[in-house]
Amino acid sequence: MSEKDYSLTELNKPKDWTALTEMAKKHMPIIEAPTSVKANEPFQVKIKIGGIDGVEHPNMLGHWINWVILYADLRPIGQIYFYPTMTNGYVATLHVTLEKSATLIAQGYCNLHGVWEGKAFKVSVK
Repeated sequence: MSEKDYSLTELNKPKDWTALTEMAKKHMPIIEAPTSVKANEPFQVKIKIGGIDGVEHPNMLGHWINWVILYADLRPIGQIYFYPTMTNGYVATLHVTLEKSATLIAQGYCNLHGVWEGKAFKVSVK
């Protein structure tokens, strides 16, 4: 990342997941989902933006998370929009159905600090 600790023009993604900056801790999308599911059976995927080590992202006019997108093997499968002051935290829940194993990736957009990508999450389909 740049000296500013983020980029407005490039995807923000930590190089070292064990040493996240304060900026990354409040912008990083975190996926919670089962690691193993049945083919063609819906399951829940929860995405939370920030909150790592208690570092929450602001939710006010002028500084908020605008959206989060969930990808399965680089194919967009869901998008949720947030509006300033209108939500209690940044948590999105999607119901997903997979035919085959896939890697889930979430990206979130901060109106001041650009797009942030969280850690890949592998789901095995049986």
